[in-house]
Amino acid sequence: RCGAAVPPEILSAQTLFFGDMQNPAKAKLILIRGEGMEGLSFHLKAEQHVVGRSGQLVFPDDLFVSPKHANFFYRDGKLVVRDEGSLNGVYIRVRGTVEIQAGDVFLAGEQLFRLEATPRATDGQDPDGTYFYSSPKHPSPFRLVQVFQGGAMGMIVCARGTSLQIGREGSDLNFPIDLYMSGAHCKIEESGGKFTLTDMSSRNGTYMRIKAERELGHGDYVFVGRKLLRVELNTN
Repeated sequence: RCGAAVPPEILSAQTLFFGDMQNPAKAKLILIRGEGMEGLSFHLKAEQHVVGRSGQLVFPDDLFVSPKHANFFYRDGKLVVRDEGSLNGVYIRVRGTVEIQAGDVFLAGEQLFRLEATPRATDGQDPDGTYFYSSPKHPSPFRLVQVFQGGAMGMIVCARGTSLQIGREGSDLNFPIDLYMSGAHCKIEESGGKFTLTDMSSRNGTYMRIKAERELGHGDYVFVGRKLLRVELNTN
């Protein structure tokens, strides 16, 4: 009313958002591949965000997601993802070239591989002096094992030289019917007893399984079960 003092509740009022989507978060996850749920956004506003068949980010339809699969949380202002002991692990898209060790697992297209050092030779003589007859053997610094659903081994390919390339065609290891595999997808290289994994600008990317936890950056891609998530950080 004219001449009346402004009520305290009006003086202390704050502007409200039209919706929760406008409420800024430090980061958000965009679902890129998710069986018809593509484009869904998850705003990471809390300190921790458990992903699984139960938790804060729930994917009950994904049978490859453990009940408590991963946790996205903040540490010193940085977004970190931690594998919570899941059966199938958490995979991060490779940017360029990264180090890889024997026993590490990675995804290319729809294929899952494990890097292994070449087994120690066991082709000596039997006690009676006889040698085992076999195919000619070539020196090889490492081998790749294809891992099938359930953990069974598929193809085992030994590198003939210091590198082995994977792709749909024209590579050392080809998967012509894998629609998610690029012609030249990725390669493993050995130098001085150390190994590197390089994504060869593939369309769908190459993903390495993390061993415990990993700090995330803007634009990173993360596989959890069959769900592919893109990380977007609020840089304002």
